[in-house]
Formats: sequence, C-alpha cells, structure tokens
Amino acid sequence: MKKYFLLGCGLLWLTAASAQGKWQNLFNGKDLKGWKQLNGKAIYAAKNGEIVGTTVLGEPNSFLATEKEYGDFIFEVEYKLDKDFNSGIQFRSQSKPEYQNGRVFGYQMEVDPSPRRWSGGIYEEGRRGWLYPLDLNPGAQNAYKAHDWNKYRIECRGSEIRTYINGIAAAHVVDAELPKGFIALQVHGIGKKQEDNGKNIRWRNIRIIENPAPSQYSPYDTVYVVNNIPNTLSEQEKRQGIRLLWDGSTTKGWRGAYKQTFPEKGWNITDGTLNVEPSNGGESTNGGDIVTDEEFSAFDLEFDFKLTEGANSGVKYFVTESEGNKGSAIGLEYQVLDDEKHPDAKLGAAGNRKVGSLYDLIPSYKLYASHKKVGEWNHGRVVVYPDNRVEHWMNGHKVVSYVRGDNIYKALVARSKYAKIPDFGLAPKGHILLQDHGNFVSFRSIKIKILK
Repeated sequence: MKKYFLLGCGLLWLTAASAQGKWQNLFNGKDLKGWKQLNGKAIYAAKNGEIVGTTVLGEPNSFLATEKEYGDFIFEVEYKLDKDFNSGIQFRSQSKPEYQNGRVFGYQMEVDPSPRRWSGGIYEEGRRGWLYPLDLNPGAQNAYKAHDWNKYRIECRGSEIRTYINGIAAAHVVDAELPKGFIALQVHGIGKKQEDNGKNIRWRNIRIIENPAPSQYSPYDTVYVVNNIPNTLSEQEKRQGIRLLWDGSTTKGWRGAYKQTFPEKGWNITDGTLNVEPSNGGESTNGGDIVTDEEFSAFDLEFDFKLTEGANSGVKYFVTESEGNKGSAIGLEYQVLDDEKHPDAKLGAAGNRKVGSLYDLIPSYKLYASHKKVGEWNHGRVVVYPDNRVEHWMNGHKVVSYVRGDNIYKALVARSKYAKIPDFGLAPKGHILLQDHGNFVSFRSIKIKILK
C-alpha cells in the first residue's frame, strides 16, 4: 500500500509538471463544467462550441467564473458581440462573503465598443475602477473589431500584467494587490434599458498556460507602464529610459529653492513618502520649496501625490530661480489642491486654480473618476515634448494640453498673475519644484524620462 501511494504521488507530480508551459482548454465545447456563476442572473449556455452570454433586464453584472484560481499565466480567448454593449474578462478576481455580500472584484480586461474605444484597457471591478484607460495607449484604440471575433490575450507574471487585443499590445500595469484569483466572463448589467435586453456575447477557444516559462511571455515593448508599486521601476520602464527622480529614502538630488542644501525643517521622509509638514498655510514660510539639482527641457514627469483636507501645494517646472522673488519660486505649475475645502479653487478664472490645472492659466478637464478623493493617492503626470507641446495628466486621463509660447499661451499669461514677468514659462530648461504651501501634502514615485 505504501509503495502504491508513493507511485500515485509521483504520477500526480508528473501530470502537474507536464501541464506547465502547455496550453490547457478551459472550455470543453459541450457544457459549463469547471465554471460557476456569480452575482447576477444573466443567461450562460454552451452552444455550438461556444459559451453564449445573454443580458437579462434588471440584473446586475453577472460572471461565469472558473472554479480554479490562477496566479501566473497566459490566457487567451476569442469573443464576439452580436450587438454593442459593455463587457469584460475578469482575471485574478475574487468573491468573498465579507466583501459586499460576495460581489466580484478584481482585474478586468475591458470590452468597450463605445466611442471612447477603451477595449483592452484594465479596469478593477468592484474597487478602484480604471487602472489603465486606453487614452494612455492610443495606438491600441482601433484594434477592436465591431461585430466580429476579437482575440484577447492576458499575461500575468508576478506583479506585472499585460493585455493584447488582436495581437496589439494594449495595457501594461504593475500592481501587487491581487496575486491570484479566478477568471470570469462578464455579462454587464443593463439596468432597465429594454432595448439592451437579450443581447448576446459569445466566447470560444478559451485556453490558458499556467506558470509559463519566461520565453513564453511577450517581449518588452514601448507601451506606457502604469506602475502602482511605490518608488520602483519595472523592467520595461528601465528599458524605456525612465528613472527615479527621488530615490524614496534620502534627499539626494534635491535642495531648497534659492538654497544650496535641503531644508533643515519643514519636510520629512517617512515610509517611502516625501512630506510637506503643516505650518501656517503660507507660501514657503516654513521649510520652503524644494527643487531638483538638475534642469530639464523636454521630459515625461510622473509623481504620486496625496492631499490632506484643505491642503494646497503644486509641482512646478521650468523653474529658473532667476526672479529672486519672495515666497514660492516662479514656474509653470501643475496645481495640487483640495478643490472643495481650499479657497484658492474659487479664485482665478474658469476653475484654472483647481487640481491638475496649469495654475492660473488653464483649468483641468475633469473626467469621470479622473480625480480621487482627498486622502487617496492621485497619479500626476506632466509631459513636455521637444516641440513645446505640454500635457497634464491625472490618473490616466489627459486634463490639460497647450503649446508653450504660442499666441494662445501668451494671451493666457497676459491676463494672469504672471503678466508682468518677462517671458514667463519660456525658459529653454529649468528645475522641477515641489511646493511648500504650509499644508501637509505627500509625494512619492517621482520619475522622469528625457524626451528627444
């Protein structure tokens, strides 16, 4: 009996080992064995070698989930919408009784045939929302084929998540929140829209490779990376020439504005965050602003920031320190502000002093879910191209765009608080600045890529 048991264990091990690196079908083509339905009561059925999902009036999002969970894998599926409606492929997802009565949450590769064209982007169902809206990768926005078969590919390797639609790289996220979970086919809720009742989505050729060999993953490419692990660089970011502008633990590379050294007070570094300490709410009256030792001309700057209630700060660029002014050093400013509680949000013109704006010049365009709540981390981004086009981004959404030095820019400066400053914002290069405005504000994951 003991020898038989050992032999059996050996056979089981050989079977598991042989499955690694090889495609396994998740759908047998005949029935829904190995799958379970969660949340809503949309209709799922196996027909003609396909799984067919059908919308049901008044039902919430429905999910047909694998009974097995997966961590590192390569997954492929083909799907077709007979008529347009929102859907998606869940992966590394969970359903727990203690979380919203079993509501499904986790990563989703979006099926989005709407005019925004975000099919292939990554959304976190039931929690954080959009992690990778496809505005970040416009080259993939035309990959979706309406009313035809589309092929999705999802690659998960540790914290690295990559998606592909019809062979085109779509999204790249680095995130450690969900290391494993089930895969699920979504039929999106349609509320009470009678015209959407009975719409079908079909899936076929559903397969997976568990624990792939490194050579089976796709090569690294030029797709923009959303990295949610603080103060780190992924392999693809490194290959793209991105580097940390703040190392996450020291003051190296930074000093006080108009100073030779880093401020002795007013700033602290705690648990991987660079923090402005609260004082009297005034500009540079405590520790003062800090600037990079280096100067930059064309660049892609990224940073995370977290506000406290009523807080004010900013990230400035093209700071030359040539004005010799009192208060905060002069430069173009990505506004960092609590719009609800700080009075500065109501000043200026047309909201051009609200968070994400080009301060006192251009208001930020507020999109759905582009601005997170006070106390949560927001991801800011400033892109300055060599031809002087400039963009402000917030949480994956472009909220400001302008051309530095064109006639529109000059007109905006002429009506602003900077009207009397010669050639405001037009220096060929300058420092990056984090502002001390006397309120507690935190920064982390400050990165830069030089553009040529």
